[in-house]
Amino acid sequence: MLNYQGTLDAARIALSLGFLLYASWRDYKTREVSNKVWAYYAPAALALSLVELLLFDSSQLPFYALSFGVTAGLALLLFYSGAFGGADSKALMCIALAIPFAPITLFTPVLDGGLSPIMLFVFPLTILSNSVLFAAASGIYMVLRNLIWHKREETKMFSGTLASESIGKKLLVLITGYKVSVAKLREKWHIFPMEDLEDVEGSVKRTLVVVPHEEGRDAIVEHLSHAAETGKIDGYVWATPGLPMLIFVTLGLIVALLFGDLIWLLIRLVLG
Repeated sequence: MLNYQGTLDAARIALSLGFLLYASWRDYKTREVSNKVWAYYAPAALALSLVELLLFDSSQLPFYALSFGVTAGLALLLFYSGAFGGADSKALMCIALAIPFAPITLFTPVLDGGLSPIMLFVFPLTILSNSVLFAAASGIYMVLRNLIWHKREETKMFSGTLASESIGKKLLVLITGYKVSVAKLREKWHIFPMEDLEDVEGSVKRTLVVVPHEEGRDAIVEHLSHAAETGKIDGYVWATPGLPMLIFVTLGLIVALLFGDLIWLLIRLVLG
């Protein structure tokens, strides 16, 4: 039977999973999450955490502030660098308010050595590293999809002026995007073009965009559509669906609770 502190731990975890599962579903369906989700999640998480710390271990309050500060700083850095969306960053900060330290009284990782030092002091960073690892694994699917498309269509991966792009850009496009028809790009609002066009001395030059943004998407799509209609480019362009990162964050939390820090486990495996 859970004691009062264990009940509060369970409430903080249930609260987080509930909000994150809902946010993940919204992220998958619409690629948008209302700010109301975080407006409800954050104060509830803060209240539960403060009640538990004040009642049972007030000496942990400075470490609670440190865990939140480190997580919030990293979340903002990821957001302003374009690596994370606004909802992803807000989710991390809310998690830091709810579960700043690994809840080892309720969940002990089933894998030996899965509990890393980071989990004990800044648990959200383990959730972040797990989620990034899962997101990176999706790149394997992208590469396989692109190879199959290349063999089936018997055409070049990067045709025309795209062939002169750097190897680094090509690799990033291969693991994060795939070829779609311009018509599909117009229909699917959540698919972002990874190409743009430049007018160079009256001819069209195709360039790769490795970090597409929502701002200016429609204008780029119109450029590509016009170029395809006039025969200046073929009917297929590189695009990315935009990863529903909140799904990976939610999965990262569940895996962290059950199995621990995956990066830490991999390091221990490599180092023996």
